[in-house]
Amino acid sequence: MAQTISFRAPKELSERLDIVASETERKKTFHIIKAIEHYLDKYADLQISLDRLKNKDDKLISIKEVNSRYLLCGGK
Repeated sequence: MAQTISFRAPKELSERLDIVASETERKKTFHIIKAIEHYLDKYADLQISLDRLKNKDDKLISIKEVNSRYLLCGGK
């Protein structure tokens, strides 16, 4: 179920949102939701990374090992 959230945005941000909504022919709400989702996803990634950095038991591995292990960049 959707909930209503109200907030005040700076005029410049609101104007930029108007332009993007007009150019994409989508509602401003669509873009606001996508922006919040993106922010929260990135915030979660950051928090996980910070938690792992603080964990002294978490083994560090080189980028070469990461590539090899997960077959990124052709495993080279």
